[in-house]
Amino acid sequence: MKTITIIQPWATLIALGEKQFETRSWSTKHRGELAIHAGKKIDREACEIEPIRSTLAKHGYTADNLPTGAIVALCNLEECYMVDNRHDYGTIGLKAKNGKFIMWGGSRGNEYYFGDYSDGRCAWQTSNVRHLREPIPAKGMQGLWNWEGMMA
Repeated sequence: MKTITIIQPWATLIALGEKQFETRSWSTKHRGELAIHAGKKIDREACEIEPIRSTLAKHGYTADNLPTGAIVALCNLEECYMVDNRHDYGTIGLKAKNGKFIMWGGSRGNEYYFGDYSDGRCAWQTSNVRHLREPIPAKGMQGLWNWEGMMA
């Protein structure tokens, strides 16, 4: 199964269904099943910034109890969009248009604060997220990698 390693707290935010888009500096052609692996690194500073802190707390998490070095969720990778902020679309919001991900005049709650939506970055849209209550220990890697621990 294709897998992506994501540092904490972002891996858990995806696992909890609070973060739908993973932002990356690179695109992928992969679509379909994707395992979310929480890397060993925790960005403790990010865990204290709102709205990350309160979102984690709502689910009983702090920087001290986030799972690391483990598969924390399974999901589907629906689409990969290029971020395009060169137009004035108003306030915080996200919309896919012609294969690009743009800012627009709506709101998606905290989504904007859970990623880096700078021009030229890629927004990977996830769906059907299944949070694993018992994380499965696994060694992570850079890029997309194959996890043999569970086959779809």
